[in-house]
Amino acid sequence: MNKTLQSELLLILTAIIWGSAFVFQKIGGSIIGPFAFGGIRFLIGASVLLPIIYFQNKKDKSILNKDLKKSILSGVIIGIALFLAISFQQIGINNTSVGNAGFITGFYIILVPFFGIFLKNKIQSNHWVGAILALIGLFLLSNTTSFSLQYGDLLVFISTFFWAFQILLIGHFSPKSNPILLSAIEFYTCAILSIITSLFFETVTITNIMDASIPILYTGIMSTGVGFTIQVIAQKHIPATPAAIIFSSETLFAALAGWIFLNEIMTSKSLIGCVFMLLGIIICQIDWKKSKVALSKIKSKA
Repeated sequence: MNKTLQSELLLILTAIIWGSAFVFQKIGGSIIGPFAFGGIRFLIGASVLLPIIYFQNKKDKSILNKDLKKSILSGVIIGIALFLAISFQQIGINNTSVGNAGFITGFYIILVPFFGIFLKNKIQSNHWVGAILALIGLFLLSNTTSFSLQYGDLLVFISTFFWAFQILLIGHFSPKSNPILLSAIEFYTCAILSIITSLFFETVTITNIMDASIPILYTGIMSTGVGFTIQVIAQKHIPATPAAIIFSSETLFAALAGWIFLNEIMTSKSLIGCVFMLLGIIICQIDWKKSKVALSKIKSKA
């Protein structure tokens, strides 16, 4: 199995983890507030990585010397983007419907290749086709019958710009850094910014934290510690645009998780949305030029 395929499978695993964690994020954020929840969650996620960094450093002393210097600035920059993305999204979700939030968040599928142009990233035609199909799928999965821009919608829309930046920044910095160390610095940056912000806007008690302990632990360990770290590792070998398409399947897995574990009914419209999502993901991964070359070779041999 080549590294590209391995990375694609890892990104799909990340989307599954993020999609299944949606219900925990919703519950936890409503108990202790979006900033406090995010701060504690990312603090746990970063701390989970410390033992891995410790054992890596025992084998290679350069990790906390050369790699640390390279990772601090890039990790802080990505962490700021992550903080802004997760904060705007969480507050927005509290002020709009889940359907609208899911559809609007999907706009990062379009924004990633668009911003990638300015970073001189190579954007293939199949990326655009895949992005549009996936976006249609997200709209169908949202179960919205009408679409109007509310206050919460605007905040979620703003978050999509920062999600796009976060994906592009990881695609740019991860090949040049130790992925585990980069993730830890990203998470600590987001955690510190979230906790500082919560001190000004939220009242957090030990009782509230205990009430939200299960959502905090699940999202901290799985969604943050595991999911976001897999993202950094996998994006070493996957360009930002196809990575964004795969991440968009988070909505699909969230819908499936709701159907399986919460007995939520998937309508025919939602099922069609799943099909569009899968088509978008598949088409985005097809290299048309290599396919044409391979097809021409087959025809020449026939």
